[in-house]
Parts: sequence; structure tokens; C-alpha cells
Amino acid sequence: MDIGVFGLNAKAAVGPGETAKLARKAVELGYTSWWVGEHVVLPTPRTQDTPMDPLDPILDPLVHLAFVAAVTDRLELGTGIVILPQRNPVVLAKQAASLDVLSGGRLHLGVGVGYLEPEMTAIGVPMADRGRRTDEYLDAMTALWTQENPSYQGKYVSFDNVDAHPRPVGGPRVHVGGHSPAAFRRAVARGHGWIGNGTSPADLEAHLAGLAKAATEVERPARLGKLEITFMPVEPVEFPADDAARYRDLGVDRLLVYPLPVEDPADVVALMERQGDLLRGI
Repeated sequence: MDIGVFGLNAKAAVGPGETAKLARKAVELGYTSWWVGEHVVLPTPRTQDTPMDPLDPILDPLVHLAFVAAVTDRLELGTGIVILPQRNPVVLAKQAASLDVLSGGRLHLGVGVGYLEPEMTAIGVPMADRGRRTDEYLDAMTALWTQENPSYQGKYVSFDNVDAHPRPVGGPRVHVGGHSPAAFRRAVARGHGWIGNGTSPADLEAHLAGLAKAATEVERPARLGKLEITFMPVEPVEFPADDAARYRDLGVDRLLVYPLPVEDPADVVALMERQGDLLRGI
């Protein structure tokens, strides 16, 4: 089971010096991947369902990961997640391919449908049909990355007689985020992997049951291979060793550490050290 770190494109970790130091420390401590989230804007004043305060800084994930790619040479890079309906899929396909090329094939593109209506409204994307829009965007991006003569016709995106180079080097590997039946079906049908979170191995077991059910409902293309499982325990940070072993036994490919509250880079390093020691012992 690989271990990664999540959320260090926000709050006290946004500066270039802090980012470079933390990314290199992650490699030194044996972390294999670096994952970051996305919010373009946040509701103000803060609402009950908002994960961050609107005054908390958070960097664009792709811009941030390009910086991390430049200061590391083997750390895998992941979005966990990009809110796909808010993005232009043709532009995002180019951005993702560019980052994959410049990083030497290290990009994992985690995507989700989003849930904050004020954010969607500010960007000009309706909440309605965001699931169908996400499916179309994934298919359109895959066409641009993989087809000899890319072509796609859908309700929300269509193109023909165009091409985009360079193509990605090692992917990007697509990871679908979410805990709904629709998200599970999307992961099975369109993702190299699934990415989720919870507070315990019991939460993960419920999600795995949902993925198993989805596998009986939709077809998985052979090109995607085995569905990778990436999971992030959201609390507590100091989860017990037997929980970590249970995640491994449940088949988690990649366990992400979220070193909350990300208020002080020194505290982040200390938490990463403790978590790294615990997880390497599993």
C-alpha cells in the first residue's frame, strides 16, 4: 500500500518556499504521491457545507502541481479532485497532457462533479446535469488523449477535424471521486481508479460495496485495467495502526494522509513524520 499526502496547496502551505520544502520532505519520508484539491471560489460568508473559510488561500491545483513537478523528480502528482463540470474539457485535456509530459508521466487526474452551488453559479455552470456533463467531458478528454483522429459529439462538448499534441506520456490516469451510486458507476466505466474519503475502515467497506454493485451495472473497458483504490481518512490524523492495516487488507492501493489543520508548515512536517513512521510499519 503506497502512502501519499493531501491538501498542501492551501493555507500555510501555499508559498513557494513552503511548497518546495514540504514536497522534498514528503519524498524523504517515503511518501510516493502528492494530492491537492480545488475550489475556485468559496461562499462568503461561510456556509455550513463549505469545507474552507473563504479567506483561506488555496492554489489552482494544476498550477501548483506544475511547481511541485519542477522541484521533485519521482513524486506522483494527483488532483483530489478537480471539479470537472467547471472546466472546459478541451482546455483541461491540453493542460493535463502538458503537465503529464513535463512531469515525465506522473499525473493522476482525480475528478468530481462538485457540490457547492455558489461556486458553480459564479463560474457560470448550472448544478443541473453536472453528472452527465462530467461523463461527456471525460469521454471528450479521453478522445483527445487516445484517438488517432480525435472526434467527439455530445450535448455539452463536440469537436471534429482537430488534434492536440503532445499526447500524454503516462496517462493521465483518471480517478473518479465521490460516494454516490452514480460516482461509483462513473469510476467503474471511465476511471483508472476511484478516490474517496471517510472516517474509518467501515466507511471504506461501504464504498467498496457500492463499487462492487456498480461493476454489475456498467461495463469496464479493458484499457482501464484493475480499478485502483485511493482513500483518505479525514479524521483523526493520528489513526491507530490497526486501522491502517485494515485499509491495506481491504485492498487500498494508496492511502492519503491529510495533515490538518495546515496552519503551520512545521506542524505539517511533524504530522507527516509521525504518519510516515506508522504507515511504513504496516
